[in-house]
Amino acid sequence: MSACKRLLYVVKHRSLWAQVRRNVTTWSPVGAAFNAKPHRRLDLFEKNGLFGVPELSCPAGFQAAAKTALKNTQRLVEKACSSPPGAETVECFDQLSDSLCKVADLADFIKVAHPDPAFREAAEKTCVDIGTVVEKLNTNVELCKSLKNLLDNPNIVAQLDPDTRRVAELFMFDFEISGIHLDDKLRKEAVGLHVKLLDLNNEFLVGSHMPNRIARSAIPEHLHLHFASEGSFIQVGGLHADSPDDLVREIAYRIYLYPNADLMNCLEELLKCRHKLAKLVGYESYGHRALKGTMAKTPGQCISLTAKDFKMMRDMKKKLNPHSEYLLYLFLCSGLSSALYRYNIEPSLYSPYFSLGACMEGLNNLFSQLYGVSLMSEHPSAGEVWSEDVRKLAVVHETEGLLGYIYCDFFHRSDKPHQDCHFTIRGGRWCQETSQYQLPVVVLMLSLPHPSKSAPTLLTPGMMENLFHEMGHAMHSMLGRTRYQHVTGTRCSTDFAEVPSILMEYFATDYRVISQFARHYETGQPLPESMVARLCESKKVCGAADTQLQIFYAVLDQIYHSKPQNRSTTDILKDMQQKFYGLPYTPNTAWQLRFSHLIGYGAKYYSYLMSRAVASMVWKQCFVQDPLNRDMGERYRREMLAHGGAKEPMLMVEGMLQRRPTIEDFVDALVSELNPNFETFIMDSES
Repeated sequence: MSACKRLLYVVKHRSLWAQVRRNVTTWSPVGAAFNAKPHRRLDLFEKNGLFGVPELSCPAGFQAAAKTALKNTQRLVEKACSSPPGAETVECFDQLSDSLCKVADLADFIKVAHPDPAFREAAEKTCVDIGTVVEKLNTNVELCKSLKNLLDNPNIVAQLDPDTRRVAELFMFDFEISGIHLDDKLRKEAVGLHVKLLDLNNEFLVGSHMPNRIARSAIPEHLHLHFASEGSFIQVGGLHADSPDDLVREIAYRIYLYPNADLMNCLEELLKCRHKLAKLVGYESYGHRALKGTMAKTPGQCISLTAKDFKMMRDMKKKLNPHSEYLLYLFLCSGLSSALYRYNIEPSLYSPYFSLGACMEGLNNLFSQLYGVSLMSEHPSAGEVWSEDVRKLAVVHETEGLLGYIYCDFFHRSDKPHQDCHFTIRGGRWCQETSQYQLPVVVLMLSLPHPSKSAPTLLTPGMMENLFHEMGHAMHSMLGRTRYQHVTGTRCSTDFAEVPSILMEYFATDYRVISQFARHYETGQPLPESMVARLCESKKVCGAADTQLQIFYAVLDQIYHSKPQNRSTTDILKDMQQKFYGLPYTPNTAWQLRFSHLIGYGAKYYSYLMSRAVASMVWKQCFVQDPLNRDMGERYRREMLAHGGAKEPMLMVEGMLQRRPTIEDFVDALVSELNPNFETFIMDSES
C-alpha cells in the first residue's frame, strides 16, 4: 500500500479506530463484542451447516440427519436387546437417547427460530418423525425387557455406580409412564395418543406465539408506531408490558389476548388427550403422571404449597391500605416492568448503564469469580448460525479448558417468539467410543432491541434480569459434567431445573454485583449508588406481586391437568382468577391461549414457586454475605450444578443447605421474600 493510500485509509477509518480504542480501554473483549454491531459475513466459498452439522446447510439436510439417527437407532436397539445385562446396557440406552436428541433438540429450536420458512417446516417435520419413533421405543417390549433384566437382578444392580443406576431407573420410568405394562392393543392406543399429542403440542405452541391483528383504523393513528404493520392491519405480537403508555398496554392486552376459536379447540383437545393417556397408563390424572419423580411428588403437595403461599399473601394484602392495593393491582395487570416505571424505576434512566456489552461483562466477571470460568466471543463460520446477529460464546474454565458453547440469539425478529428461552442443542456426556467428553451446546433466545446508529443495545432493568436468568440455565448446562447425556445439565426434575436461573436473579439485583458492571456506555461512569440501592429495593418490593402471579399460574395449570371439569378453559380461568388473583376477568380475552408453558411445563408450572423457594434458601444461606465467594461458588457447582439429573433433586438441595427442607420451609422461604416496608417504600416513591 502506498503512503498516500495508507493516509487515506487512516483518515477514512479514524473514527472507527477511535471507537475501537475507546472500547478496548473501556470494555473487556466479551463486553466489546456485544456492544459492537454484527459484521456481515463475506465467506463466499465456505458453507457449513447449522451449528457446524454438515448436513444442515439446507432444509433437506434435516431429512438426511434424521435418516442417519434412525439408522443408528436400529443398530443400538439390536445391541441393547442382545447384550448381557450390565452397565453396558445403560451406556447403550444413553447412546440411543443421544443419537435421537441431537437431531430432535436441534430441530425443536430451528422450527421456532429460523427466519426461513423452509427450514422451519423441515425442522417441524423432523420433530414429529423423531418424536413418533421415541414413543414407539418407549413401548418396545423387548427393549424394556433388556433393562428390566438388569434392574431385577440385585447382584448386577449392586455393581452399578450411583449415576448408572439412577439413569437406568429413569429410562425404566419412561417405559412405565408410556404404558409398557399394557397389552398390545392398549399399547398401540397409547402410542397413538402420544403421536396425536405431538401434533397438538406443536399446534398450540406455534399458535400461542402468533400475533393477532386488527384494522389500522381501529387504533388511534398516533399509536401505530408502537405496533408492527401488515398492509391495512396492525399486528400485536405481545402485551407491551414495558410501555409507559396506559393506552398502548390496554390495546395490546385486549387484542393480543382476543380468543382464537381454532386455538381454543386445540387446547381443549390437548387437555382431553393428556387425561385420556394418563388414565390409560394407570394414573389418576395427567398431573399425577407428570409429577412422579419430582420434588413435589404429587398434585396434593403442589396444591399444599400454593394454598399456603396464597394464604400468606392474602394476609399480607389485608394489611395494605387502599393506595398500596391499587399499586398491587397495577403490578398484576400491567406487569412488573411497567409498575416499576410508573411508581419507582424509570427504565430510560437506567438503560444507558445497562448496555448489552456491560451486562455480558458483568456475567463474565461473576462467573470468573465464582467458578473460574470465562466467556470468550468467537466468530461463527458461514452457515453455522441462522441469523447474522447471532453471537457465539466459548465457555472456558481456567484449568479444565473448553466446557461448551453458547449461541446468543438475543435480538428481536418479526418471525421469532417473544419469549426468553434456553434450548439444549447437544447434551454433554462421556463418549466411550472416543474417550472424550461430548461438549454441551445451548442457545439463549431473547428479544432485545437492536443497537441504534448512535448507541449499543440498551437494556431495561427487567431485560437485564431476564438475561441473567437465562444465563443461569446456560451455566447449568455448561458446568455439569455428567457421564450420561440423558441427565445432562437442565435434563433434571422440572422443579429443580429453574433453581439455577432464579438464583441468578438474586445476583442480578445485588448491589455488589451490579456495581461491578453497570456503567454508562458513553462516559464509563458507574451507576450512582443511590440508583443501585433503589433498583435493588424495588426488586424486593415486587416480590409480593410476582409471587401471587406465579401462584395463580400454578393453580390454573394444576386444575387444567386434574380430572375433567366439564367446563371451558375460559370458565376455569375466570374462576381461578377470582379466587387466586383478586382481579376481575376482562371479557373477550383468553389469556390461557398465550400460556405456552402448558406445553413444556404442563402440570409443572408450580416448579417456579418451588425453585424460587430453593433459590431463596441457597442465596440467604450461602451467598447473601458475599455473592462473589469462590469457595461457595465451587460448593454450589459441586453440590447442585455438576449432577444435572443424575442425582435426586432433594439430595442436591440437602447437600447445598446441609439439611433437608420441608414444604413448610419452602413456604417460609417464599413469604420471607415479601418486603415488610412495602407501604413506606411506595409512599417514598411518590414523593
